[in-house]
Amino acid sequence: MRRPFVFINSAMSLDGKISNERREQVKISSPEDFAVVDRLRAESDAILVGIGTVLSDDPKLTVKNPDLREERVRQGLPPNPVRVVADSLARTPLNAQVLNRDARTVIAVSEQADGERIEKLRKKAEILIAGEKRVNLRALMEYLWEAGVRKLMVEGGSEINHSLIKEGLVDEIRVFYSGIVIGGADAPTLVSGKSFDVPVKFKIKSCEILGNGVAVVWSLR
Repeated sequence: MRRPFVFINSAMSLDGKISNERREQVKISSPEDFAVVDRLRAESDAILVGIGTVLSDDPKLTVKNPDLREERVRQGLPPNPVRVVADSLARTPLNAQVLNRDARTVIAVSEQADGERIEKLRKKAEILIAGEKRVNLRALMEYLWEAGVRKLMVEGGSEINHSLIKEGLVDEIRVFYSGIVIGGADAPTLVSGKSFDVPVKFKIKSCEILGNGVAVVWSLR
């Protein structure tokens, strides 16, 4: 299948958490890491999140630095990458920031999604129906490729990360390991879901100190 280059970007505490037990947004990254992440967004064609991230964080998924947005425009690109939400049941709130006019938005839903909800979302975003009960991620990747997306940045959360890795759709994982401890037996980690029968192996591609933490890029073996 033809698909974009897919990389996961995430920030994690020393004890391996990406949030607390209440699934609240926790400041994990350093200012130095935020700057790198903004550059990575600007260099991507699209940014993907799962519905859980939309409901808990209400992200804009846009490039923050105006200089980076201007750089994209000079290259003949829109100021911000395409925003993509994997939302099987069309639960994206109609007032979610990801639906604002800052960038094009694609919401991928399953056939189980409520038709009325789909039509309401269609007024604010592009809708892809793929998959019977859950979003068919392979079909989504093919759709994005056909739409011109060659580099896809994934910004969470743990469920979408698990699904993408399970489907063999991840090429790299970039993790910023921060010098904080969050704790919590039920706090989410980078990847949730059931354990893989055979662990998926990645190898270190690069390592960089950024403020009070370390950014490590892992590539698929």
